[in-house]
Amino acid sequence: MDINYEKQVGLNIRQIRKNNNLTQDQLSAKLQVYGCDITRSALAKIEVGQRHIYPDELKALKNILNVDYDEILN
Repeated sequence: MDINYEKQVGLNIRQIRKNNNLTQDQLSAKLQVYGCDITRSALAKIEVGQRHIYPDELKALKNILNVDYDEILN
């Protein structure tokens, strides 16, 4: 995957998280309750494009943040 695209996806996730008034800790806790084992540190790395996002994580983020895939991926 293109590093610039990964950074943009991370920025999108960060903005959506902030729009939902969630901290990284809160979102990672929601992800873990959802069954997606992701730490705050891993979420932080995704948000800055330093870590790939896996399909199950993408699906969980979509459902928890109540957004379409397009909002995350565009």
